[in-house]
Amino acid sequence: MIAMLAGVVESASGEGIVLDVNGVGYLVFGSARTLAKAPARGQPLRLLIETHVREDHIHLYGFVDEAERQWFRLLTTVQGVGARIALAILSVLAPDDLANAIAAQDKVAVAQADGVGPKLAQRVVIELKDKAGGLSLGPAAAVSPAGATAEAVSALVNLGYPRGDAFGAVAAAARELGAKASLDALIRSGLKELSR
Repeated sequence: MIAMLAGVVESASGEGIVLDVNGVGYLVFGSARTLAKAPARGQPLRLLIETHVREDHIHLYGFVDEAERQWFRLLTTVQGVGARIALAILSVLAPDDLANAIAAQDKVAVAQADGVGPKLAQRVVIELKDKAGGLSLGPAAAVSPAGATAEAVSALVNLGYPRGDAFGAVAAAARELGAKASLDALIRSGLKELSR
């Protein structure tokens, strides 16, 4: 199995990159995030690779960092999420944003990805909440949405902020202010976090 490729960019498109490795061109599919970080033609590039072998094809999926590759692997364990859908999710949510969405159970954020409807988004956030134990869900996972924290998230959502963003901001506020923080303090600190 191929785990990493280092070469020069031969060409890039909206779906993938052809990476020239010692005269052999590998077509590597990637998320919009990975493809946006690809350098110009002829420039060196190193990608972490996830190899999928099927009866009728071999596909290579490339990632700029290990966190994105780990989330890709985890996403593809969810029923109904194949490689294309996993890349679509990672195209709209960077690993930290996806971690916040999973921790906050924010199915709306996940449903922004092409090909992901409300039912699949709900399945993703529910299944990954339990499966993500082996991955770092980021600092937001350490804060459970209960009591004043849940009320602060709700208040920020009611002010028009996306649930994942509100959860991440309140989680940061709760870490900064401590467990005894009041609802007002969490909302004020969360608003400051969101305005950064």
